[in-house]
This record gives sequence, C-alpha cells and structure tokens, in this order.
Amino acid sequence: MTSANNVQASSRARRWGQLFAACLTGILIPLCFTGPAVVLPSINQALGGSAVELTWVINAYILTYGSAMMAAGSLTDIYGRKRIWLIGLLIFVVSTSAIPAASSVVQIDVLRLIQGLGGAAAFAGAMSSLAQSFHGADRTRVFSLLGTTFGIGLAFGPLAAGALVDSAGWEWSFLATALIGALGFVLVLFSATESRDPDAQGMDWPGAISFTAALTLFTYAILLAPENGWAHPQVWGGIIGSIVLLWIFIVAERSTARPMLDLSLFKTPRFVGVQILAASPAFFFVILIIMLPARFIGIDGLSALEAGQMMTALAAPLLMVPMLAAHLARRFTSGVLSGVGLVLVAAGLAWLALVLDSGATRMALLPMALIGIGIGLPWGLMDGMAVSVVEKERAGMATGIFNAVRVSADGIAIALAGALLATFIQWSLFGALNGTAPEVLTEAANRAALGDLQSAIDALPGQSDLLHQHYATAFRNLLFILSVASVLTAAAVFTLLGRVHAHEELPQDSSGLAGQTK
Repeated sequence: MTSANNVQASSRARRWGQLFAACLTGILIPLCFTGPAVVLPSINQALGGSAVELTWVINAYILTYGSAMMAAGSLTDIYGRKRIWLIGLLIFVVSTSAIPAASSVVQIDVLRLIQGLGGAAAFAGAMSSLAQSFHGADRTRVFSLLGTTFGIGLAFGPLAAGALVDSAGWEWSFLATALIGALGFVLVLFSATESRDPDAQGMDWPGAISFTAALTLFTYAILLAPENGWAHPQVWGGIIGSIVLLWIFIVAERSTARPMLDLSLFKTPRFVGVQILAASPAFFFVILIIMLPARFIGIDGLSALEAGQMMTALAAPLLMVPMLAAHLARRFTSGVLSGVGLVLVAAGLAWLALVLDSGATRMALLPMALIGIGIGLPWGLMDGMAVSVVEKERAGMATGIFNAVRVSADGIAIALAGALLATFIQWSLFGALNGTAPEVLTEAANRAALGDLQSAIDALPGQSDLLHQHYATAFRNLLFILSVASVLTAAAVFTLLGRVHAHEELPQDSSGLAGQTK
C-alpha cells in the first residue's frame, strides 16, 4: 500500500508540475503581444526604424506563431508532445534572449519571426499534453486556469513592461520573458510525460507549406496597403496569391490519407462555430491590447508606466472571469455564455469609442473593463470546446486547428486594423490638405496610426491640432465598426454553439471525428 501510495503521490505531483509548466508557457504568449506594444516607442527612440519596420516588431511574432501553429499541432501527434514542447521553449528562450543585443529594428524583426516559431511549438505541445492528462469537467477547469494565466499576462504584461522600460530599459521586457521560458523548460523536462498519436503518419508538408505561405502572403499584403495604397499591384497581387495558395492547401488536404487539417470537420456546424469563436478575441480584444498603448503613449501623452496601468483595466477581468465562466458552465451552456460575452464586448466597444472621442482618456477605464469582462466569458471556455470536437487521440490536430485560427486571426486582425486606421487618417488628410504631396500625407498618416504623433507633426509642420482631430475620428470609427462586428459574431455563436458544453466528452467513431452532425 505504501508503495502504491508513493506512486500515486508521484503521479499527482508530476501532473501538477505539468500544469504549472503549461501555465508558464501560456503566460508567455500574451507577454509577447503586450510587451512590444508598450516598448515600441522606446525601441523607436533607441534604434530608429521606418514605420514598416516598427510595425513588423509586432506582426513578425504573430505571423509565424499563427501560421506555424497548425503544423506544430500535427508535429506533437507524430513526434511526441513533450519533445515538441521542449524544442519550442528552447527556440523561444534563445531567440528572445538575443533581442536586446540587436543593433537594428530589422534584426529584432527577424528574431521575432524565430520567436514565433518557438512559441507555436511550445504552446501546441502544452495544450495537447494537457488534453491527454485531463478529461471531462477536470479538463474544463484546467483550461479555464490556463485562460486565467493568459489573463495574468494580459493584465500585468503592459504594466510590467512599462515599469521595466521606466526603470531598467526596454531590453529587460524581453529578458524577463526569456527567464520565464527557461523556468518552464526545466519544469517540462522533469514533470511532463511523453505521448503521441499511435496512428500518426508522416508530416503533411504540402499542407503545412501552402497554409503558412498563404497566411504570410495575405498578412504581408495587408501591411503594404497603408504605404502603397489598396489599389497597388503588390497589394492585390499578394491577396490573389494568398487565395491561390489557400486553394492549393485545400487540394493538398483532400488528396492525402492523413491530412494536417481534416476538411470534413467543417461539415460540423459546431466545429465551424468554435473556429468563429476562436477568431473573435483577435478582432475585439487583441487589437485593443496592441493599439491602445500606442494611443495612450504617443497621442494622449501618457508615460509607458501610465499606459500599462490603463491597460490593466482591459485585461484584469481575465484573472477572474474565465474561472467564473467555468462555474457558470454548470448551469448554462458554454455557447450561450460565450454569446453573452460578445454582446457585452460590443457594448463596451461602442462606449469606449464615445469616451475616447470626448477626450476623457481616464474615463476609458470603465468601458475597457466591460470589454474585458465580456471577452473573459468565452476566453476560459474556448480551449475546452475545441478539444471536445474530435476524439482525444486527435487532440493535437484539434489544438493545432483551433490555435491556428485563433492566432492567425490575431495577425490578420492587427494588420487589418492598423491598415484601416492608417487609411481612415489618410482619407481625412487628403481631404483637408489636398495641396500637400500624397507621399507626405501617407507617411504622416502611417506614423500617426502607430502612435508616433511627433514624427507625423514633423512631416506636417503646424498641423498638430488637425492630426489629433483626424486620428481621434478615425479611431472612433474603427471602434464602432468593431462593435457592430461583435454583435454579428455573437449572433453566429448563439446559432451554432448555443447547446455546446466545453466539458462534454464526444463519442469516438471510425472516421476520427467526434460529435459530427449528421
């Protein structure tokens, strides 16, 4: 009995260690989003860089993280969840540690691309490992806890980055993240157990390459639009090229015996609903995590620390609300809770648009908190809903698809929102200053969209008030558009996921699908 008890205690300790390692891995993701958003003005001051180069400090990580996530999920099934988890953390820690030594913004961009690859592998390994170790209601609670760790990173990431910038320099926001990754590596090494899909075959390289290339080309085209114009051949060529690559990806997936993405899953309405839900935080929350610090620092004149304090109101609800959502899921379906959350987000976005347009920056705390509460409801439920769509042996694929959609949406949403904001400012400036050279107005609009108001003023001397006015109007209109989109997304979630619970175990079948609607 004593020996059996010791084995049981050891197994329990390893599971807790694995869960803690997964939470540390999870917290790295929001830190990599929020930290650069706050320190970007300091990087600009230290290393210079064009508007496009500075934009890629944010988007480079998100691009590779999102495009590699689905491939990483498949790799965990084939080569082992623990192995991919460790390799990902190693790549992440090494690339992150090298960023402070970069001598140019372009070097940071390249390192952020590598950092995203490591982050994708690490998070895919962590998620699929948890899916193998926890089941049913335990899985719901575990993934809700993981959602809370995301909330910690989002709530305190901007604050910590701002404090580090003010006290030690922008470099330490990256070094601190690398230290967390190193601790996670040690925990995974000693606590996680290896597992893989026994039926997994070789890697679907045609699918992986075509999907990654399609996402990369589309995002790149969107990022070019503010500088070159939406009608520029490179922009349209990139969008058309990405559509062709997506078609190649679909053909490749249909022709392989064990595809990276089983397209038949999209015949299941609730699988489609989960993917819509996965993309929603990108467009209604992550955009604000990136864009609001730039506004607060560059437009409203707050310090990095003050901007970080403001951002806490937006993200702090994610510390509590995901756990509350898991409790409420005992009485209400996860789909209904998620839809209600998106309605709250829509109200918060409209309220935030009115408050910021009035110039009462400090009053933005209340609508920001409402947005955080709203997005917190689906935040802790989505992961559990995603892995319940397929049988547990295919958890790696489910994890990869879900996170590929979620983080691909992050990259696309951030690129699209930035492009729209810059375009709205351009249109206003072209109408107000039609005698000024178009390239000057374009550069001023792009700088203003990044929150670099001083460079915009330098490009248009004597037009400070005009730039402030047009930026405020463009930002307000963008928030109103997001509010309407959130209402429409809520309607889709109610329709497709209204009866779905995050913790339900779906029956297995010979096709590898679970819970498919006939």
